[in-house]
Amino acid sequence: MSTRRPFDRGHTDDLMSFLAASPSPYHAVANAAERLQKAGFRQVAETDAWDGGSGGKYVLRGGAIIAWYVPEGAAPHTPFRIVGAHTDSPNLRVKPLPDTGAHGWRQVAVEIYGGPLMNSWLDRDLGLAGRLTLRDGTTHLVNVDRPLLRVPQLAIHLDRSVSTEGLKLDKQRHLQPVWGLGDDVRDGDLIAFLEQECGLAAGSVAGWDLMTHSVEAPAYLGRDRELVAGPRMDNLLSVHAGTAALAAVATGEQAAGLPYIPVLAAFDHEENGSQSDTGADGPLLGSVLERSVFARGGSYEDRARAFAGTVCLSSDTGHAVHPNYAERHDPTHHPRAGGGPILKVNVNNRYATDGSGRAVFAAACEKAGVPFQSFVSHNSMPCGTTIGPITAARHGIRTVDIGVAILSMHSARELCAADDPFLLANALTAFLED
Repeated sequence: MSTRRPFDRGHTDDLMSFLAASPSPYHAVANAAERLQKAGFRQVAETDAWDGGSGGKYVLRGGAIIAWYVPEGAAPHTPFRIVGAHTDSPNLRVKPLPDTGAHGWRQVAVEIYGGPLMNSWLDRDLGLAGRLTLRDGTTHLVNVDRPLLRVPQLAIHLDRSVSTEGLKLDKQRHLQPVWGLGDDVRDGDLIAFLEQECGLAAGSVAGWDLMTHSVEAPAYLGRDRELVAGPRMDNLLSVHAGTAALAAVATGEQAAGLPYIPVLAAFDHEENGSQSDTGADGPLLGSVLERSVFARGGSYEDRARAFAGTVCLSSDTGHAVHPNYAERHDPTHHPRAGGGPILKVNVNNRYATDGSGRAVFAAACEKAGVPFQSFVSHNSMPCGTTIGPITAARHGIRTVDIGVAILSMHSARELCAADDPFLLANALTAFLED
């Protein structure tokens, strides 16, 4: 009989629902906004004048959301406590001329987004989701969440070298999915299909941001259901935990007396460098925070004081030690699935954590009763990075890199311990509450 302690099944169940309902960054921020609205938050438009009143507010721009809660009586120089995350994941994205095909197969032309494990997209039933922009400038979310596309792998009989040399994929030639039969590849066929799916008038779509996703639902895994397998955990797991934490703080008994302004900043485009108007290297976060200060009657001096006292937890998934490749991990740092969130450290500033940041995170975990682990890369392996160093450098904000340890990062389907998302959410809640 297993002696493993029980976890909060409700939080994990909700995470799985969030993953399934968020096949694109645009869906992810819409779902986060819906949860925040239930907690009393209201959307504000960037083109409107902002008031300095208390309460929860959020801004949506494309695949990014910035949400914040102003306590009663907050001064203009009140610092912020920020949970940072990103909404995008590596996948296959539709090109401007989407209709292609050859030899009796109808195909969709796709481009590689980010750094996916390309083999994980082979022989997998794929749906199509994203955003359609209409001729009047409005946008429409689309989600064809059923088997529509497939990237067929070459049979081993036609490439015996796979057994000896391994699978080698050409990004241009080998990852174009099929979605039907026929020799007549008509211009506009895919978009016409999506217009029909969404009940839109023929020819009404002028632009699109579309991407593939696995239609296999998230699921518990293992004898004791102590693992979760699902798509886009990198990094919707953190977006979901940050949303839950902000909503809990804003509706909690301590909301009126918070010494900080809690913030959720979920950016797009982390997987390709964050340099966009909705990425962490863009102006969105700084603009929102500054406007919040000024709306409460603050000056540039108040803005400087607020930023100087601000701390950001950059929450992104990290690497659990892989049982089949343990030699690729640092020999003295082996984060385990189920061991609680990880603190990411890299002295070359691929992560933003320093000693003072460690103390902030340790205090939050202690308050929440949550264990945490430390992660560093093997010295012989290049270290990945996050929005953490970008946020720290762009805004002069003290930033700490954390996350949940997973396996199969950047696969179409990733794996984590079922209780770690709940532990992360508790730690984030304690951090936002001081």
